[in-house]
Amino acid sequence: MESLLGATLFLILVTASAAQDACICETNKQTVCNRNQFSNCECRAVGSNQLVDCTTLTSKCLLMKAEIIPATKRSFQKPEGAIPDNDGLYNPDCDDNGNFKARQCNQTDTCWCVNSAGVRRTDKGDKSMKCSELVRTNWIFINLKHKEREGSFSEHELANSLRQLIQNRYKLQQHYITAIEYDSPFIHIDLKQNATQKSHEDVDIADVAYYFEKDMKGDSVFRHGMFNLSVNEEPLDIEEILIYYVDEKPAEFSMQRLTPGIIAVVVVVILAIIIGITVFVITRRRSSGKYKKVEIKEMGEMRRGQNS
Repeated sequence: MESLLGATLFLILVTASAAQDACICETNKQTVCNRNQFSNCECRAVGSNQLVDCTTLTSKCLLMKAEIIPATKRSFQKPEGAIPDNDGLYNPDCDDNGNFKARQCNQTDTCWCVNSAGVRRTDKGDKSMKCSELVRTNWIFINLKHKEREGSFSEHELANSLRQLIQNRYKLQQHYITAIEYDSPFIHIDLKQNATQKSHEDVDIADVAYYFEKDMKGDSVFRHGMFNLSVNEEPLDIEEILIYYVDEKPAEFSMQRLTPGIIAVVVVVILAIIIGITVFVITRRRSSGKYKKVEIKEMGEMRRGQNS
Protein backbone atom coordinates (compact mmCIF):
# COMPACT_ATOMS: atom_id res chain seq x y z
CA MET A 1 0.00 0.00 0.00
CA GLU A 2 2.82 2.38 0.87
CA SER A 3 4.61 1.58 -2.39
CA LEU A 4 1.44 2.32 -4.36
CA LEU A 5 1.00 5.64 -2.57
CA GLY A 6 4.64 6.51 -3.23
CA ALA A 7 4.29 5.69 -6.92
CA THR A 8 1.18 7.85 -7.16
CA LEU A 9 2.89 10.80 -5.52
CA PHE A 10 5.85 10.37 -7.85
CA LEU A 11 3.61 10.46 -10.92
CA ILE A 12 1.87 13.59 -9.64
CA LEU A 13 5.21 15.32 -9.09
CA VAL A 14 6.46 14.29 -12.55
CA THR A 15 3.26 15.55 -14.18
CA ALA A 16 3.43 18.87 -12.31
CA SER A 17 7.09 19.27 -13.21
CA ALA A 18 6.38 18.54 -16.89
CA ALA A 19 3.57 21.10 -16.95
CA GLN A 20 5.85 23.68 -15.36
CA ASP A 21 8.64 22.93 -17.83
CA ALA A 22 6.31 23.06 -20.84
CA CYS A 23 7.46 25.75 -23.21
CA ILE A 24 4.54 26.52 -25.52
CA CYS A 25 2.63 29.55 -26.75
CA GLU A 26 -1.05 29.22 -25.86
CA THR A 27 -2.14 32.23 -27.92
CA ASN A 28 -0.37 31.22 -31.15
CA LYS A 29 0.11 27.66 -32.35
CA GLN A 30 2.21 28.91 -35.30
CA THR A 31 5.30 29.39 -33.11
CA VAL A 32 8.50 27.54 -32.25
CA CYS A 33 9.33 27.73 -28.52
CA ASN A 34 12.58 26.99 -26.69
CA ARG A 35 14.26 27.78 -23.40
CA ASN A 36 16.89 30.51 -23.59
CA GLN A 37 20.16 30.64 -21.66
CA PHE A 38 18.28 31.91 -18.60
CA SER A 39 15.78 29.02 -18.79
CA ASN A 40 13.02 31.39 -19.82
CA CYS A 41 10.59 30.21 -22.48
CA GLU A 42 10.88 32.17 -25.74
CA CYS A 43 8.53 31.70 -28.67
CA ARG A 44 9.19 32.90 -32.20
CA ALA A 45 6.64 33.20 -34.97
CA VAL A 46 6.94 30.77 -37.84
CA GLY A 47 7.99 32.47 -41.08
CA SER A 48 9.40 35.65 -39.54
CA ASN A 49 11.29 34.24 -36.53
CA GLN A 50 10.17 37.26 -34.51
CA LEU A 51 9.71 37.00 -30.76
CA VAL A 52 6.05 37.06 -29.75
CA ASP A 53 4.35 37.84 -26.47
CA CYS A 54 2.29 34.75 -25.63
CA THR A 55 0.28 36.56 -22.95
CA THR A 56 -1.62 38.45 -25.65
CA LEU A 57 -2.66 38.18 -29.31
CA THR A 58 -0.01 37.97 -32.03
CA SER A 59 -0.25 40.64 -34.71
CA LYS A 60 -2.21 39.82 -37.85
CA CYS A 61 0.85 40.53 -40.00
CA LEU A 62 2.94 37.82 -38.30
CA LEU A 63 0.01 35.39 -38.38
CA MET A 64 -0.46 35.83 -42.12
CA LYS A 65 3.26 35.36 -42.69
CA ALA A 66 3.18 32.12 -40.69
CA GLU A 67 0.30 30.82 -42.81
CA ILE A 68 2.23 31.50 -46.02
CA ILE A 69 5.49 29.99 -44.73
CA PRO A 70 4.65 26.94 -42.58
CA ALA A 71 7.09 25.41 -40.12
CA THR A 72 7.63 22.31 -42.26
CA LYS A 73 8.06 23.38 -45.86
CA ARG A 74 6.82 21.05 -48.58
CA SER A 75 7.34 21.79 -52.24
CA PHE A 76 4.63 21.00 -54.78
CA GLN A 77 4.81 21.96 -58.42
CA LYS A 78 2.07 24.39 -59.35
CA PRO A 79 0.14 24.12 -62.63
CA GLU A 80 1.56 26.10 -65.54
CA GLY A 81 0.09 29.59 -65.72
CA ALA A 82 -1.32 29.47 -62.18
CA ILE A 83 -1.29 32.74 -60.22
CA PRO A 84 -1.75 33.37 -56.47
CA ASP A 85 -4.67 35.37 -55.04
CA ASN A 86 -2.78 38.30 -53.53
CA ASP A 87 -5.90 40.24 -52.57
CA GLY A 88 -6.62 37.82 -49.73
CA LEU A 89 -3.86 35.94 -47.96
CA TYR A 90 -0.39 37.08 -49.04
CA ASN A 91 3.14 37.04 -47.66
CA PRO A 92 3.31 40.44 -45.92
CA ASP A 93 6.25 42.64 -44.97
CA CYS A 94 6.13 43.31 -41.22
CA ASP A 95 8.15 45.83 -39.21
CA ASP A 96 10.09 45.03 -36.03
CA ASN A 97 6.91 45.38 -33.95
CA GLY A 98 4.96 42.96 -36.12
CA ASN A 99 2.91 45.69 -37.81
CA PHE A 100 2.20 45.80 -41.53
CA LYS A 101 4.47 48.04 -43.55
CA ALA A 102 2.48 50.62 -45.51
CA ARG A 103 3.69 49.30 -48.87
CA GLN A 104 3.36 45.63 -49.73
CA CYS A 105 4.89 43.97 -52.77
CA ASN A 106 4.78 40.28 -51.83
CA GLN A 107 8.22 39.65 -53.37
CA THR A 108 6.97 40.64 -56.83
CA ASP A 109 7.19 43.71 -59.05
CA THR A 110 3.59 44.59 -58.18
CA CYS A 111 3.03 46.77 -55.12
CA TRP A 112 0.12 48.37 -53.27
CA CYS A 113 -0.64 50.29 -50.07
CA VAL A 114 -2.42 48.70 -47.11
CA ASN A 115 -4.08 49.88 -43.92
CA SER A 116 -3.13 48.79 -40.41
CA ALA A 117 -5.26 45.65 -40.91
CA GLY A 118 -3.20 44.68 -43.96
CA VAL A 119 -6.11 45.27 -46.35
CA ARG A 120 -5.31 46.84 -49.74
CA ARG A 121 -6.54 50.46 -49.96
CA THR A 122 -5.07 51.57 -53.33
CA ASP A 123 -4.77 50.33 -56.87
CA LYS A 124 -1.78 48.14 -57.62
CA GLY A 125 1.35 49.63 -59.19
CA ASP A 126 5.00 48.88 -59.79
CA LYS A 127 7.91 49.12 -57.36
CA SER A 128 8.11 52.89 -57.81
CA MET A 129 4.83 53.19 -55.93
CA LYS A 130 5.06 55.26 -52.72
CA CYS A 131 2.98 54.80 -49.57
CA SER A 132 3.67 57.77 -47.32
CA GLU A 133 2.01 56.40 -44.18
CA LEU A 134 0.29 53.38 -42.66
CA VAL A 135 -3.32 54.53 -42.44
CA ARG A 136 -5.05 53.17 -39.35
CA THR A 137 -8.21 51.06 -39.49
CA ASN A 138 -10.29 52.55 -36.68
CA TRP A 139 -13.62 50.83 -37.30
CA ILE A 140 -14.30 47.18 -38.04
CA PHE A 141 -17.78 45.88 -38.49
CA ILE A 142 -18.48 42.18 -38.57
CA ASN A 143 -21.56 40.64 -40.13
CA LEU A 144 -22.52 37.11 -39.07
CA LYS A 145 -25.31 34.76 -40.04
CA HIS A 146 -26.22 31.78 -37.88
CA LYS A 147 -27.75 28.55 -39.11
CA GLU A 148 -31.50 28.15 -39.33
CA ARG A 149 -33.22 27.25 -36.08
CA GLU A 150 -36.78 27.00 -34.80
CA GLY A 151 -36.76 30.27 -32.88
CA SER A 152 -34.63 33.37 -32.46
CA PHE A 153 -32.19 33.94 -29.64
CA SER A 154 -32.81 36.60 -27.05
CA GLU A 155 -31.07 39.71 -28.37
CA HIS A 156 -29.91 40.66 -24.87
CA GLU A 157 -28.49 37.19 -24.11
CA LEU A 158 -26.81 36.90 -27.52
CA ALA A 159 -25.17 40.31 -27.17
CA ASN A 160 -23.92 39.45 -23.67
CA SER A 161 -22.47 36.13 -24.85
CA LEU A 162 -20.57 37.71 -27.73
CA ARG A 163 -19.40 40.63 -25.61
CA GLN A 164 -18.00 38.28 -22.96
CA LEU A 165 -16.35 36.13 -25.61
CA ILE A 166 -14.57 39.11 -27.19
CA GLN A 167 -13.49 40.45 -23.82
CA ASN A 168 -12.33 37.17 -22.27
CA ARG A 169 -10.93 35.23 -25.23
CA TYR A 170 -9.39 38.09 -27.22
CA LYS A 171 -8.65 40.48 -24.31
CA LEU A 172 -10.39 43.46 -25.92
CA GLN A 173 -11.63 46.07 -23.49
CA GLN A 174 -15.38 46.56 -23.37
CA HIS A 175 -15.42 50.21 -24.52
CA TYR A 176 -13.99 49.17 -27.90
CA ILE A 177 -17.10 47.00 -28.53
CA THR A 178 -19.48 49.77 -29.52
CA ALA A 179 -22.44 47.77 -30.83
CA ILE A 180 -23.85 44.24 -31.08
CA GLU A 181 -27.15 44.04 -32.97
CA TYR A 182 -29.32 41.03 -33.77
CA ASP A 183 -32.02 40.51 -36.39
CA SER A 184 -32.35 36.73 -36.73
CA PRO A 185 -30.44 35.13 -38.37
CA PHE A 186 -28.13 38.14 -38.85
CA ILE A 187 -25.71 39.53 -36.24
CA HIS A 188 -23.76 42.76 -36.49
CA ILE A 189 -20.73 43.67 -34.32
CA ASP A 190 -18.96 47.05 -34.28
CA LEU A 191 -15.39 47.43 -33.03
CA LYS A 192 -13.99 50.98 -32.87
CA GLN A 193 -10.53 52.03 -31.74
CA ASN A 194 -8.77 55.28 -32.62
CA ALA A 195 -5.01 55.62 -32.43
CA THR A 196 -5.37 58.10 -29.56
CA GLN A 197 -7.47 55.61 -27.58
CA LYS A 198 -5.22 52.59 -27.91
CA SER A 199 -2.53 52.15 -25.28
CA HIS A 200 0.52 49.93 -25.66
CA GLU A 201 -1.14 47.21 -23.56
CA ASP A 202 -4.38 47.17 -25.59
CA VAL A 203 -4.88 44.55 -28.28
CA ASP A 204 -5.57 45.93 -31.74
CA ILE A 205 -9.07 45.51 -33.15
CA ALA A 206 -7.59 44.23 -36.44
CA ASP A 207 -5.88 41.38 -34.56
CA VAL A 208 -9.09 40.65 -32.63
CA ALA A 209 -11.09 40.46 -35.88
CA TYR A 210 -8.55 38.08 -37.42
CA TYR A 211 -8.53 35.74 -34.40
CA PHE A 212 -12.33 35.88 -34.29
CA GLU A 213 -12.65 35.04 -37.99
CA LYS A 214 -10.24 32.08 -37.67
CA ASP A 215 -12.23 30.77 -34.70
CA MET A 216 -15.51 31.05 -36.58
CA LYS A 217 -14.07 29.15 -39.56
CA GLY A 218 -12.78 26.33 -37.38
CA ASP A 219 -9.09 27.18 -37.81
CA SER A 220 -8.25 28.66 -34.41
CA VAL A 221 -4.90 30.38 -33.87
CA PHE A 222 -4.92 29.35 -30.21
CA ARG A 223 -2.91 26.23 -29.45
CA HIS A 224 -5.82 24.64 -27.65
CA GLY A 225 -8.38 25.77 -30.17
CA MET A 226 -11.54 24.26 -28.68
CA PHE A 227 -14.13 26.86 -29.54
CA ASN A 228 -17.78 26.44 -28.62
CA LEU A 229 -19.95 29.50 -28.86
CA SER A 230 -23.31 29.32 -27.13
CA VAL A 231 -26.12 31.55 -25.95
CA ASN A 232 -27.74 30.49 -22.68
CA GLU A 233 -26.28 26.98 -23.22
CA GLU A 234 -27.71 26.78 -26.76
CA PRO A 235 -25.10 26.45 -29.56
CA LEU A 236 -24.65 29.48 -31.81
CA ASP A 237 -23.62 27.94 -35.12
CA ILE A 238 -22.25 30.55 -37.53
CA GLU A 239 -22.42 29.72 -41.24
CA GLU A 240 -21.36 33.06 -42.75
CA ILE A 241 -18.95 35.79 -41.68
CA LEU A 242 -18.03 39.02 -43.50
CA ILE A 243 -15.63 41.61 -42.11
CA TYR A 244 -15.43 45.21 -43.35
CA TYR A 245 -12.72 47.76 -42.57
CA VAL A 246 -13.09 51.53 -42.31
CA ASP A 247 -9.92 53.65 -42.20
CA GLU A 248 -9.22 57.05 -40.68
CA LYS A 249 -8.65 58.30 -44.23
CA PRO A 250 -10.67 57.30 -47.34
CA ALA A 251 -9.28 54.60 -49.60
CA GLU A 252 -7.65 55.71 -52.85
CA PHE A 253 -9.09 53.43 -55.53
CA SER A 254 -9.60 54.64 -59.09
CA MET A 255 -12.22 53.56 -61.62
CA GLN A 256 -9.95 50.61 -62.46
CA ARG A 257 -11.17 48.86 -59.32
CA LEU A 258 -14.81 48.89 -60.46
CA THR A 259 -16.04 45.53 -61.69
CA PRO A 260 -17.31 45.27 -65.29
CA GLY A 261 -20.89 45.05 -63.98
CA ILE A 262 -20.60 48.30 -62.03
CA ILE A 263 -18.90 50.01 -64.98
CA ALA A 264 -21.77 48.86 -67.24
CA VAL A 265 -24.33 50.35 -64.84
CA VAL A 266 -22.42 53.64 -64.68
CA VAL A 267 -22.24 53.78 -68.50
CA VAL A 268 -25.99 53.08 -68.82
CA VAL A 269 -26.83 55.81 -66.31
CA ILE A 270 -24.60 58.33 -68.11
CA LEU A 271 -26.13 57.43 -71.50
CA ALA A 272 -29.63 57.77 -70.06
CA ILE A 273 -28.80 61.24 -68.76
CA ILE A 274 -27.33 62.28 -72.14
CA ILE A 275 -30.34 60.93 -74.03
CA GLY A 276 -32.70 62.67 -71.62
CA ILE A 277 -30.96 66.01 -72.09
CA THR A 278 -30.95 65.55 -75.89
CA VAL A 279 -34.68 64.75 -75.99
CA PHE A 280 -35.39 67.76 -73.76
CA VAL A 281 -33.43 70.13 -76.01
CA ILE A 282 -35.03 68.79 -79.20
CA THR A 283 -38.50 69.05 -77.69
CA ARG A 284 -37.85 72.61 -76.57
CA ARG A 285 -36.62 73.55 -80.04
CA ARG A 286 -39.64 72.02 -81.74
CA SER A 287 -42.01 73.77 -79.34
CA SER A 288 -40.19 77.06 -79.91
CA GLY A 289 -40.34 76.57 -83.71
CA LYS A 290 -44.08 75.92 -83.68
CA TYR A 291 -44.64 79.00 -81.57
CA LYS A 292 -42.66 81.16 -83.97
CA LYS A 293 -44.53 79.74 -86.98
CA VAL A 294 -47.92 80.46 -85.37
CA GLU A 295 -46.77 83.95 -84.40
CA ILE A 296 -45.63 84.75 -87.98
CA LYS A 297 -48.88 83.41 -89.41
CA GLU A 298 -50.96 85.57 -87.07
CA MET A 299 -48.89 88.68 -87.91
CA GLY A 300 -49.41 88.04 -91.63
CA GLU A 301 -53.17 87.78 -91.21
CA MET A 302 -53.20 90.98 -89.17
CA ARG A 303 -51.33 92.86 -91.90
CA ARG A 304 -53.68 91.59 -94.62
CA GLY A 305 -56.61 92.76 -92.48
CA GLN A 306 -55.10 96.21 -92.10
CA ASN A 307 -54.39 96.54 -95.84
CA SER A 308 -57.94 95.59 -96.72
